[in-house]
Amino acid sequence: MVDYHGIISLEPGKRSGKPCIRGLRITVQDVLEWLASGMSTEEILADYPELNRDDVLACLAYAADRERHSASLHVAA
Repeated sequence: MVDYHGIISLEPGKRSGKPCIRGLRITVQDVLEWLASGMSTEEILADYPELNRDDVLACLAYAADRERHSASLHVAA
């Protein structure tokens, strides 16, 4: 699994504080929505050459970590 900590960043003034990729204006949500719509990683990289494969994998790792954290909060409640 890719360590997303060096790839995903939160900047209050950028994209309303949503998690972005390497300081770009592309959010984790953007990438997840593209994947959910059926775009392949290769298609995303072709459309957004400023991204690389690790960026896409970091978005998935970030989402998985958030989901894992969210699920643990529900179990504890």
